Amino acid sequence: MVSAQPSRPLPSAALQKIAAQAAARQKTATPQHRRQLPLRVGTRGSPLALWQTRAFLTRLTRFCPVLRDMNAFQEHLINTTGDQVQNRALAEIGGKGLFAKEIHEALLDGRIDFAVHSLKDLETTLPDGLVLACTMKREDARDALILGPGLKPSDDPMRPYDALPHGALVGCASVRRQAQMLHVRPDLRFGLLRGNVQTRLDKLAARQCDATLLALAGLRRLGMEDRASVVLDPAVMVPSAGQGIVGVTVRASDIELRELLAAIEDYEARAVSTAERALLAELDGSCRTPIGGYARLLNPAAGPKGQVHLTGLVASEDGTFLLRREITGAAADAERIGRELGRSLRRDSPASIFTDND
Repeated sequence: MVSAQPSRPLPSAALQKIAAQAAARQKTATPQHRRQLPLRVGTRGSPLALWQTRAFLTRLTRFCPVLRDMNAFQEHLINTTGDQVQNRALAEIGGKGLFAKEIHEALLDGRIDFAVHSLKDLETTLPDGLVLACTMKREDARDALILGPGLKPSDDPMRPYDALPHGALVGCASVRRQAQMLHVRPDLRFGLLRGNVQTRLDKLAARQCDATLLALAGLRRLGMEDRASVVLDPAVMVPSAGQGIVGVTVRASDIELRELLAAIEDYEARAVSTAERALLAELDGSCRTPIGGYARLLNPAAGPKGQVHLTGLVASEDGTFLLRREITGAAADAERIGRELGRSLRRDSPASIFTDND
């Protein structure tokens, strides 16, 4: 069992100042220029998405009592294409951004004021007019293997798939996870398993598959960490870029709201997500391209003067090809490091991994 790390104090003084200024402007602004409250917060309606949104708002108002007293926020649940279609792989219904498309349309149309996402669900390049204004402290980025009834974890944490019998059926919708498992265990079979966390666990309990995989971050946030049979070391399973990070998008033109959100941003989350998303941008893979990206700060207390370590992975869907590389450099150069590693991986991977999926 892995214990959660304590959060670092947020820069509340700066946030209080910005919030107080916003409140003052709200009172003195002329009607045609007054921002309408409450601010409308866009989110998916899954239990995990709602947990993340409410945790974010709680954190925001904890350090901005004036916003809480103003009843400043109102949730707007938006049903995305990724939520609506559960019986097909994401790559078959449009590829990237299917858990954010309708949310971002509402943001661009002015129906909501900002949106809260799992960062791994966001497009690598956001729609014109939108920016990633804030990233919150990362929860554990690792993947978890959940075994079905009657199966017991392997005694060797570096050989977790030994727990699965020959030809076991793994419920999985992620080509990244599938490719990494097949690289080690080509005998495994995979069946599409989508839906929210509880839905997947229920199908596993009903023996529709022998095992499944979920992000440990989601299990933790829902108080279900004990359901993880094995937490997979990043050396065994490279996580998805952005996994475990909550990101907030806003309109680029909304400077006041961008300033407010920037005041509570977690620097470590911004640095590692910048490296990971730069890696993705350079690889430009689709939902059919197995890509992993995992960055960590080697000395977080050093801030921009510290070092970031980035692991990147590219594989074929069937796991017969898998290339994994690492790079370390200054945290202040996170974007450059991500792009450098991405170029290296793309250069030495078969072109078909990318061109067949464009």
